[in-house]
Amino acid sequence: MKFAELREQVYEANSKLGKSGLVVLTWGNVSGIDPTRSYMAIKPSGVSYDDLKPEDIVVLELETGKVVAGDMRPSSDTPTHLVLYSQFAEVFGIVHTHSPYAVGWAQANESIPAFGTTHADTFYGPVPVTRLLTQEEVRNDYELNTGKVIAEHFSASRIDPLAVPAVLVAQHGPFAWGPGPEKAVTNAVVLEEVAKMALFTRQVRTAAEAVPEFLLEKHYRRKHGPDAYYGQK
Repeated sequence: MKFAELREQVYEANSKLGKSGLVVLTWGNVSGIDPTRSYMAIKPSGVSYDDLKPEDIVVLELETGKVVAGDMRPSSDTPTHLVLYSQFAEVFGIVHTHSPYAVGWAQANESIPAFGTTHADTFYGPVPVTRLLTQEEVRNDYELNTGKVIAEHFSASRIDPLAVPAVLVAQHGPFAWGPGPEKAVTNAVVLEEVAKMALFTRQVRTAAEAVPEFLLEKHYRRKHGPDAYYGQK
């Protein structure tokens, strides 16, 4: 894939994010990588979605983080994205937002329980929350350590990042991902909706229980895996 194609793909995903209602001002970004996992393209830092153009998208070497195309500074979250790509081999698109319902759970330092089938359609279990970063991790290489804390949680908990394509960084906010930038944005939209539904569920019944395993399994497998039958072939 040439840089022009990768930039266009990531530009379109950022445009979709800008129109999704998940972001205000410049509070979010989408990245994507090429099929060879050699290059990452990402939104430039602090640029309005309305002003964004394909040629503004910054391209970096995935291994080194060196900018190879683009005149603007890449998103300040770039180190987080780079770590996640290095750790999640099947992920080819990543989104970070400050969408309010997901942020609410992150700021409360709580995972989002799988209360029902809407959640189970996309997330095979609760959307986890990371541990808090230490003072040292925040002071030095903050964004890099954010990625490391996410990867650490998924590794330690043995969570498949494609089965649960999102995370809440404690006291910060959500990251979502997928097999490409567009799907990552879709997963971020779904994440915000299930975060909202989970909040309403807790308000209606504080002691609400998670969906039973057999129903979680049924709804997730309807859309994922070799036996999926939802939608068109």
